[in-house]
Amino acid sequence: MAQAILSDLTPPSLATAVKANLLAFFQQFRRSSLATVQASGESFRWHTPVVHPWFNGILSTTPPGERAAELVQQTIAYFRSRAVGLFSWWLAPDLEVSPWRAHLLSAGFRYDDRTPGMAIDLAALPALRSGTLTVQQVEDLPTLAEWVSTFVRGYGIPEAMGRPFLSLLESLGAGLPLRHYLGFREGRPVATSTLFVGAGSAGIYNVSTIPEMRGQGIGSAMTLAPLHAARELGYRVGVLQSSALGYSVYERLGFRKVCQIEHFYWSSHGS
Repeated sequence: MAQAILSDLTPPSLATAVKANLLAFFQQFRRSSLATVQASGESFRWHTPVVHPWFNGILSTTPPGERAAELVQQTIAYFRSRAVGLFSWWLAPDLEVSPWRAHLLSAGFRYDDRTPGMAIDLAALPALRSGTLTVQQVEDLPTLAEWVSTFVRGYGIPEAMGRPFLSLLESLGAGLPLRHYLGFREGRPVATSTLFVGAGSAGIYNVSTIPEMRGQGIGSAMTLAPLHAARELGYRVGVLQSSALGYSVYERLGFRKVCQIEHFYWSSHGS
């Protein structure tokens, strides 16, 4: 069932929206034939071919019950059996962290709250500026392949992640709730971004610029283009999880920090 577009712009509501959009992003993996998902009344678990903790994880939707320790060990065993050396554990926005924290830390998980969650009122978006950057919505596989290649360079991730990432994105399709954008300078792909509409808000993901093109306002343009598209769709709130590199860029656009993103992760290397 589609959720209503968020209209409550109070700080607590925005903090929840940031987290809810991210968790809805994870839950969309159920649409992919390449992902293995398991859903129950207490959790949602996903495993994909992409070797990254956000693409392999579990979301708890209830406080820990009598079976909490068993669920933790079963989850570790599940990912170990699939040679996943790093995965994440998330909590629904309405859950307190402390009850789960003891269970997870005792099983070897690490806690992470270093990522700021940011939100913006889309009615106050800066105008799109015409310039030498052309932003194109990805609508076919060759352009999606260019998008992935550019993202790999811009984010500095291992090239080996490119192929499974491309396959996963292809399996999710090019239409809403997911749209990818590719930025061109003089016909050359130089930047990426993604729009995900879910849980009533417009989430911005995968903003990247290749190293030699940074510092020219490209990241701002790649963020604004999908946000303007979301506003045209009727959305009122834009949300994102900021990297250290992008924080000041997002602040200048009008985003404000409304929360810290909390999650746990487990590594086979113990750190």
